[in-house]
Amino acid sequence: MTRTALVVVASTRSALGTADDFTGPVIARWFEERGFTVDEPVVVADGEPVGQALIAGIAQRVSVIVTTGGTGVSPTDATPEMTAPLLDKRLLGIEEELRRRGSVHVVTALLSRGLVGVSGHTLVVNLPGSPGGVRDGLALLDELLDHVLTQIESGGGHDDGAGRHHHG
Repeated sequence: MTRTALVVVASTRSALGTADDFTGPVIARWFEERGFTVDEPVVVADGEPVGQALIAGIAQRVSVIVTTGGTGVSPTDATPEMTAPLLDKRLLGIEEELRRRGSVHVVTALLSRGLVGVSGHTLVVNLPGSPGGVRDGLALLDELLDHVLTQIESGGGHDDGAGRHHHG
């Protein structure tokens, strides 16, 4: 089964064509390199359009949706608010680690309010809109993504390596 990915860029300026988006193509290429089927990034304005893009991807049972942008504290940053009501399970450890790894490089990474969680059969990850935040986020996903998606696909069971089956 081919895994699918959706990249959603939350940027009102990019959606209007007044700014270039540099993070979306980086994320899409990262997925392609890992054998995912991924379309061009969907560039939408901050706020409600982000929620609509997430709902559409979840309805299509995309394996993983990564958003970039809209996670800060400015008045227009609303990606977490659009994401939260759609998540069945939050993955707080991944959220915390994304911020921790980012703060090693720039302390302002601690201002990111990005969420990570599972909605139905889809993993949803909110990354910051900065190239550094995306780089750090993809490095962490590189370590975890296959394991998380395998658990989602199999209904949550996994082998602990000693032949014992656990649900977690």
